[in-house]
Amino acid sequence: MIINYRRKKRVVARYMALLVCIIGCGSCSGKKLLQSYQSERIRMKSLAEQRLASHVEEFNSYDDRPPSDGPFDGSNNLGFLRANIPFFISSNDTIDKIYNYRWWMISKHLKHYNDPLDKKSYWVVTEFFGVKPWASLSGAITCPAGHQFYDVRWLRDSQYLRSYADYFMRGSASRLQQRENENFLTYMSRPESHHFSSWMIDGVDAFLRVHPDEAWREDILPYLEQHQQVWDSLFTVKRTGAKTDGMYKILDLYDGMEFSLSAVLGLIASDGAYANYTEDSWRDLYLGWGTTERAAASVQASAYPTAYRKGYPDFYLVRPSVNSYAYGNLQALATLYGRSNSASPASRTKAALYQKRADELRNKVLGVLWNNDDVFFNTYSAGDNEFGVRDYEARVRESVGYTPWYFGLIPRDGRRPYASAWDMFGSKDGFYNHKGMTTAERLHPYYNEQAYAWNGRGWPFQNSVVYKAYANYLRDYKEQVTHADRSLLYDYIEKLAVMHDFAEPNIGEWYIPSDGERFGGEKDYFHSTFPDIIIQDLLGFIPSHDDIFILDPLLPDDTWEYFYLGNLRYHGHDIDIIWKRDWDVGRDGNQSRLCIWVDGKLVSVSTELNRRLVISLGR
Repeated sequence: MIINYRRKKRVVARYMALLVCIIGCGSCSGKKLLQSYQSERIRMKSLAEQRLASHVEEFNSYDDRPPSDGPFDGSNNLGFLRANIPFFISSNDTIDKIYNYRWWMISKHLKHYNDPLDKKSYWVVTEFFGVKPWASLSGAITCPAGHQFYDVRWLRDSQYLRSYADYFMRGSASRLQQRENENFLTYMSRPESHHFSSWMIDGVDAFLRVHPDEAWREDILPYLEQHQQVWDSLFTVKRTGAKTDGMYKILDLYDGMEFSLSAVLGLIASDGAYANYTEDSWRDLYLGWGTTERAAASVQASAYPTAYRKGYPDFYLVRPSVNSYAYGNLQALATLYGRSNSASPASRTKAALYQKRADELRNKVLGVLWNNDDVFFNTYSAGDNEFGVRDYEARVRESVGYTPWYFGLIPRDGRRPYASAWDMFGSKDGFYNHKGMTTAERLHPYYNEQAYAWNGRGWPFQNSVVYKAYANYLRDYKEQVTHADRSLLYDYIEKLAVMHDFAEPNIGEWYIPSDGERFGGEKDYFHSTFPDIIIQDLLGFIPSHDDIFILDPLLPDDTWEYFYLGNLRYHGHDIDIIWKRDWDVGRDGNQSRLCIWVDGKLVSVSTELNRRLVISLGR
């Protein structure tokens, strides 16, 4: 059952009816029940805090982990986490532990950076530890920044993400050109803030929904606009008459997804500079970093030196991912300008402009990248590629095809033709595998999960995108959400948690979806989300620019016995939420209760877990 409280009066009336029913018109038993709810909130919060302390003590004892990039380490990280993170505890010990581990890992990546170029200090968030050659001078990298924004926004202290956004939007990273060293595998110079694709403007919008800050919003908006203008000038197809004209393009490598199958198919379809890529040879030339040396030594690389950079083909793609990121950024600009100085004609004009641009891009994505036969969003080669085939459609389903739902790109009034794309999410021919999600459809003949490539192997970066996209699909598009729908999301999230390894949790770069037992690559690697997956995608805490929040859990109601989510700072208020399947085991009947507190005051009690509630903060 779904209830949507659209008006404040209806909200108050519903809550009052629930509370009157509980209190029983002043009866002693009703008052005791209210006291029971309050005492349980206090008990669960204390238990969650104790569990956090125990976990952090264990995590700090690991001796095979990279040292912290910033000031939070084993000497002080527990205090930082207690003061900042939303507490969580449930009847699932694995998910509890991984949730706390991921916050511990995040604390290691918060770095205080004194910028020698603009003489300012920033908080930045790193992906790897140390300063990689492909990073900004601070060590921060734009590739995972969108994910980092979505996790870090839940910290109670908003200074960290506000400062991180400042660094990339108006700090030196917005002006300083990316270092062109041995790891620079393109011929397109660009600022550090645009070295990899990202959706940071959308991330700022997501942050402001949790921590409103009107003054900062007004101050940073012009810089957000400038940030988008760089994407528009450097990364759009510019060839009149091309099918992909005006759409966003990028090398798959700088979309964070090197050696993708869609690139493989485009290269095979090319001649000239890329005639060396064939159905028989591509694995020797484009399947992991060890193969690019052979491509660099090819006859084609000698004949067309600017078609390759150290053996990596300069082959641009119009992908569902980067175009959805751009849509999210444009939509965020429309939203933020729409809230900016509402009486200002200039702000209203800009809001309308960016809304128009977002709508135009949406129509291009739907009109070009959607394939009715494949029932999926596919990738095209860029219509203005200097080398290789232009406007070529790669007929392979890749997990990036789900990205439009992450940003709400699908129109709700025309959603039905696109819903069938999700059939592949739960299919063993599609993206479903024993240990987790794949990044390419399993039925494709080029599927390969063993290579260091994005043609089957699992990458948590994509899990974070697709799980949110699926949660959005269920909440915002599907007409009736079934128990099986919720169970599929939970199954994927639980598999992701298990892959961390309960005995000694770690998040790495990749995993093997068929039989992998743990992550490979770097340890304590911040390239994906997990707290946000639990808080918003699974438990359904959906923030808003208005003084409300929506609670719409997708957790199946027969999966856990209980959960507590609290110490959550939202719009300057403290939120606590408890669900228990049975509040009183001594009583017959349904004792399930979902309770919500704002600033310690019980404001909602529901007997159903999977019910959509809109909670007013009462301002």
